[in-house]
Amino acid sequence: MIISIQNLKKQYKKEWVLKGIHIEVKTPTIIALVGPNGSGKTTLLNCMTNLLGFSEGDIYLLGKKHTNPSIFKEVSYLQDNRILYGNLTGYDHLKFICDVQHIPHNQIKQVAEKIGMTSYLKKRVRNYSLGMKQHLLLAMSIINKPKLLLMDEPLTGLDPSSAITIRNVLLELHHQGTTIMLSSHNLDEIDRLTNTIYFMKSGLIMEESLAELHQKQYIVTVNDGEKAMRILKEHAIPYRFIQTNQLSFVEMDLKLPHFIQKMTEHEVCIEDIDSYKTGAEQRYQELFEGVE
Repeated sequence: MIISIQNLKKQYKKEWVLKGIHIEVKTPTIIALVGPNGSGKTTLLNCMTNLLGFSEGDIYLLGKKHTNPSIFKEVSYLQDNRILYGNLTGYDHLKFICDVQHIPHNQIKQVAEKIGMTSYLKKRVRNYSLGMKQHLLLAMSIINKPKLLLMDEPLTGLDPSSAITIRNVLLELHHQGTTIMLSSHNLDEIDRLTNTIYFMKSGLIMEESLAELHQKQYIVTVNDGEKAMRILKEHAIPYRFIQTNQLSFVEMDLKLPHFIQKMTEHEVCIEDIDSYKTGAEQRYQELFEGVE
């Protein structure tokens, strides 16, 4: 088991930020954590890496308890740039990690070339742009060739060229067997990069497959949504959501002739059928419309 999280709960004062998170990852994949600010994404990552305690639950990474220090030979966590030291160079940061983890120093040059940061590797971090800091953070997180890579907003501050480079680096790591879990607000990149999305809302988590999100969706308008919903439940016809008189279906679930037949038999008028393809952004809007 790569990740096993059972009934994880975290409370800040009287507010429950995580209300019973369950995650199981058995095979290498790329996962996105998506949700509004304050939805618990960073809290979850900090709990997983033992930077935060929690109220209830269990966390295992790569088959070991998350509090076991030995996991960090094979687990890396990319945090935000506040962990960087302005008076040190990028090379200093990477050398420190190599020394602590007994990694040959020639790995520094290799990872710097892969990410495209050789020209400023020996400059002091206080002179780095936001994008350069993100490059350094990524280099720090992959220099040990982790089996599990956790990332908090890795695409922040990147120009399009850098975003493409980072995407390719992460895809290469995944193809080599690394599991990646990242939080991001960049929904376009999530569509290109990840296999699975965990939407975080109200302290809970909802898993969505990108393959399913990219399937054709149908919006069917009827004259009586409540009656249509009863018919769908009675005949076990799956649907995604119902809003007033509009029904949403996924192509793989909707057998259109069967649906039309049942609506006709029960005298529900189908007024319109519209099809479209969706993705992370569309699903986000469905889940978080009106959420600040």
